[in-house]
Amino acid sequence: MPVPKRKRSRSRRDKRFANKGLKIQAITECKNCQEALMPHTVCKGCGFYKGIKILTTKAERAGKRSEAKSAKSARLGQQAPEAAPAVDESK
Repeated sequence: MPVPKRKRSRSRRDKRFANKGLKIQAITECKNCQEALMPHTVCKGCGFYKGIKILTTKAERAGKRSEAKSAKSARLGQQAPEAAPAVDESK
């Protein structure tokens, strides 16, 4: 197996990695809500990409969850008084 004849100096070694620095990323604006975002990505604020609704946002999901909970509690609320056993508190 080949082995290097001489040690490679730090400057020669570090020259290879000199151009791997961070680059400034481009930032665009969402056409729907004017929120800053990376190009070619779906907006996390409104869920639109190129004018088309792609994702449901956290706020929309939370709204659906609360509606489902209220509907479920309303259904259970109508059934609960009939199914609940009577408790005698005269003791």
